[in-house]
Amino acid sequence: MALNHILRLLLCLLTFKTGFSAEISVFVQTGASVQLDIQTQQLPEFELLLWMNNKSESIVRYNSDSKRVTPHDSYKDRVVFNDVTFSLTLKNMQKTDSGLYTARTIGSITRDLVSYRVSVIDSVEAPVLTVNSNWSSSDSCTVNFTCRAQELMINSSYQNNRCSPQEVTSQINTLILNCSEEYIICNHSNPVSWNEDRINIKELCIYKENELNNVQTVSSLVWPVVCSVALWILICLLVFLYFKYKKGAPEEVEGNTIYAQVEAEDQTQEKTGNDRPITVYWTLGQHKKPTIPNETDHTVYSEVHKHPNEKLSAISADDT
Repeated sequence: MALNHILRLLLCLLTFKTGFSAEISVFVQTGASVQLDIQTQQLPEFELLLWMNNKSESIVRYNSDSKRVTPHDSYKDRVVFNDVTFSLTLKNMQKTDSGLYTARTIGSITRDLVSYRVSVIDSVEAPVLTVNSNWSSSDSCTVNFTCRAQELMINSSYQNNRCSPQEVTSQINTLILNCSEEYIICNHSNPVSWNEDRINIKELCIYKENELNNVQTVSSLVWPVVCSVALWILICLLVFLYFKYKKGAPEEVEGNTIYAQVEAEDQTQEKTGNDRPITVYWTLGQHKKPTIPNETDHTVYSEVHKHPNEKLSAISADDT
């Protein structure tokens, strides 16, 4: 604001001595009001004073004799004219109102007193500050972060309680990154507004330190749990194998071992040349024992094949 006042003073002196008029750049936020002042302190004699836009429309006409102020129809509800300082105030500015505005006197001569280049712009968007914390072996908190707003971006780091201030600009927008002992600050601004995002670095470092301690604590508890689970799995596996082996072991019935089981579903019939059925005998599950004197050998025979119409063959239970 101080710079604008200095520029206006210089233009006032220049215009007063030479009558030269130069453009003054003015930025207005959308929906706001703007006041346009005449810089010369002593005006020449005039009959009419006009404020005109870049379309050569008379926004307002002031007659010095009648002291009458006549606003343009399109600006009737938006314009305020000061008949003492001859300044013009425009309300509810829109982007379509951007352009050149000129104060002109008409009398014995016509003179342009001052011109304003008015730019109506929107307020800036809020910047976004994102943080990615990294931890070293020391107790210090080292933070990498990004400050971003629209097409502007700054990457930097916070270390040893400070960071390097940085600034980038694009046309009328400016992005500034700065740090203090407590905050990281990302500021986005233009000539009519500003917005910022900030992070408390002390709270962030304390939170990250607690998070790191929690991770270490959880890690120290994981191994005992894993070992316990592995031990239980091993015990269950051993019990399963034990019962499986015991179930598959041979069974003994009345001291005699059953070595095999034979299932016969079909009957096999062997015939001689005279077509007479012959019964075939098989020895099942016979266990050879050492020969003992005077001990009778008992062999059990089973009839496997027989003719359907023949009588059952006698089973010899005593073979000498």
